[in-house]
Amino acid sequence: MPYVYLAIAIVTEVIATTALRAADGMTRLWPSVIVIVGYVVCFFALAKAVERIPLGVAYGIWSGVGIVTITIAGWFLYRQRVDGPAMAGMALIIAGVVVIQLFSKTKSVEPIEDERDDPIETTFTPTDGG
Repeated sequence: MPYVYLAIAIVTEVIATTALRAADGMTRLWPSVIVIVGYVVCFFALAKAVERIPLGVAYGIWSGVGIVTITIAGWFLYRQRVDGPAMAGMALIIAGVVVIQLFSKTKSVEPIEDERDDPIETTFTPTDGG
């Protein structure tokens, strides 16, 4: 399930970031709503993902896949050019994500226990100050 949350975070971040250009500095209502809602959903999903995926791994995948996907979206939607060095860099990003997924042993962690389930410590020992 954590990788489903990570996928949701990536997709909503790509949608929100792609809508930034259409929002025209947050002056257009509906694209601005898409940006705000997209980022709220994105960070909620990313927060759920990092409960089980190490922070660095999740962030690396999230940002790497996001960079590549947003670049592709910019190319199709806004006719933004992508030159050879940019494509080479994105290929390295994709290679890095693949290496993490195929070879890293740090792909998941145990969930953090909720400290709120612990009983509240009520022992108080006053001192006489001297």
